[in-house]
Amino acid sequence: MTDYHVPVLLDESIGALDIRPDGTYVDLTFGGGGHSRALLGKLGPGGRLYAFDQDADVRANVPDDPRFHFVESNFRFMRGALRLRGVERVDGVLADLGVSSHHFDTRERGFSFRFDAPLDMRMNQRAGFSAEQVVNTYTNERLTRIFREWGELDTPYKIANCIERARAAGPILTISALVEAVAPCTPKKDETKFLSKLFQALRIEVNHEMEALKMALEQSLKVLRPGGRLAVISYHSLEDRLVKNFMRSGNFGGRAEQDFYGRVQSPFTVVSRKAIVPSDDELARNPRSRSARLRVAEKSAER
Repeated sequence: MTDYHVPVLLDESIGALDIRPDGTYVDLTFGGGGHSRALLGKLGPGGRLYAFDQDADVRANVPDDPRFHFVESNFRFMRGALRLRGVERVDGVLADLGVSSHHFDTRERGFSFRFDAPLDMRMNQRAGFSAEQVVNTYTNERLTRIFREWGELDTPYKIANCIERARAAGPILTISALVEAVAPCTPKKDETKFLSKLFQALRIEVNHEMEALKMALEQSLKVLRPGGRLAVISYHSLEDRLVKNFMRSGNFGGRAEQDFYGRVQSPFTVVSRKAIVPSDDELARNPRSRSARLRVAEKSAER
């Protein structure tokens, strides 16, 4: 498990859930199982934990514990999967939205530009849609949109133009071919940051990550009991903005409703006004945690 992924903000996220020993909890992003194991350590014999992950590789990390229930599914289907298992309400939902070290370090998965490999980036390897399809079949306009929206890149149209010119000579099938294709518009002084954003945009598009996050957040409001807590660790501004707005207002635009008297109505009470970030000690142990942001909210009793 340690080699698969080092859990980020472990103590902070588990503590933020204010765990009841007999409660029912959900880990939406099982991965290496670090957060799940820590959560199980807080549960008594009557507690239950349901952990989601769509990647078949993580089955090797599943603990042998009768209180633990693994759901091999995208977390966008949380509510339906829980209801199939007889669970209507839970006491806490945890999500660590980061890509695991396993994915970045496994060459053939195609998540990192450190290696040459096929353009893949699928979290669920049973899915047919990969980064190869995005790069080779999307129109110039569509590529421009995802590089602008998902990668927040400064000149997305130039990147789309580079890819379009390169693929005119033949399909772009590997990471090295993609890096070569975008070389004319890659800033020499900031190559790593540029490629990180480019790969982020492709990964988000391949796995429909923003859509899945929105669905999971909306479902968390329906499955959490009053007083139940939602804890989300995000790693880039797109995710963090959605999480922050949803926790503050119950919607993704951040516009809180008001009652007849002008009082703000929100389905959550924000527990952490500011995002919780890794300590200096954690950053020294795990540099990949540097962009992590934990936000926590409690479901209001009146909703």
